[in-house]
Amino acid sequence: MQNSWRGSSQRVGLGKTPGLSSPSTSGRKGDNSSTDDAQYSTQFAFHPGTIKPPGSYYSRVVVAPRVQEDDIDWMKEELPNINFIVYTADDSKAPLHPPKNKGHEVMIYLTYIIDNYWNLPDIILFMHAHRWSYHNNELLGSDAVQMIKALSSERVTREGYMNLRCHWDPGCPEWLFPRNTEETLKKQEEPYVAKAWNELHPLDPIPNVLAQPCCAQFAVSKERIQSIPLQRFVFYRDWLLRTPLSDYVSGRIWEYTWQFVFTGLNTLCPVEHVCYCDGFGACFGGQAEYNDYFELQRKQRESQKELEEWREKDASIKEANRQYGPEYAASLETPEMGRDVYLRDQIGALERELGNRLVEAKERGKDPLARAEEVGRKWKEGDGF
Repeated sequence: MQNSWRGSSQRVGLGKTPGLSSPSTSGRKGDNSSTDDAQYSTQFAFHPGTIKPPGSYYSRVVVAPRVQEDDIDWMKEELPNINFIVYTADDSKAPLHPPKNKGHEVMIYLTYIIDNYWNLPDIILFMHAHRWSYHNNELLGSDAVQMIKALSSERVTREGYMNLRCHWDPGCPEWLFPRNTEETLKKQEEPYVAKAWNELHPLDPIPNVLAQPCCAQFAVSKERIQSIPLQRFVFYRDWLLRTPLSDYVSGRIWEYTWQFVFTGLNTLCPVEHVCYCDGFGACFGGQAEYNDYFELQRKQRESQKELEEWREKDASIKEANRQYGPEYAASLETPEMGRDVYLRDQIGALERELGNRLVEAKERGKDPLARAEEVGRKWKEGDGF
């Protein structure tokens, strides 16, 4: 989220249970333990969700944090039938706003869960308010609209928790090393993870590594959220309200904590082509075919870069000739004659091939059997996605 989240004075606005400050002594929903220890440990067994019969309706909402300057018109214009729950982080008078503008999207995600815990839809998407971003999936145009439309409710239900970004970089296969005590520009939060972990999960050992694809956008099933006691989410939010860690650092720590909260796993890096296929219906046929697509893309981008360099050299020679004369211009490196035409043709051919393969992948993804086969999931006639 943007830096403008910082510095806005806010008062408690939406927290309906501010008096609760520790998790339930009953542990996860359905856990019969009554010990004090159970409330603080996240090591409970999560079970795959049960999908509905093929063709069934899944209720959804998209929870999105925003700042006042964000343009969110795309939500109503492009997805008028989707229920967007938008919190304004830097306006304490907005109908929906967090109790404090801290922790980037974390405060808003937790606030939504707390305030709607007993009235959740089947699927909750937690996403940022901007439509286009590198956070979003490249093969879906880096477009939130395409992602929301394509997301498989069945996969979210089965998995319980699904990171909405398929690409590993950044975040996987390893990202935060909580035992590292040295701060770096790229990972300013890393030295603070261990202490925060002990405060958030006092009975769970500090992990050697935390990893999942960036960037704090994910979908969770109602069943998975409600398998965790409400009081635990209140406890997490209380921690965020009280921690002396900055807005930026506290938010970054949680970016690589959500997968632990909702799956119990320190590292969650689904295979990219499986995420695209089962999660969004773009099925290339397997790992090799997926790799082939990105090899073509690499060649296309290399050719594009070379063409840009050719044009820069050509423009430099023309400018040198204009300003200093042909003798000086002749001393500069001359781009290969006709190379630009060859590169343009090659780029065009590669772009067409990439487009065709992506269309084929999305067409293949319409077949529930093809999806099941690509991800290695059992399937029988009559099963849906």
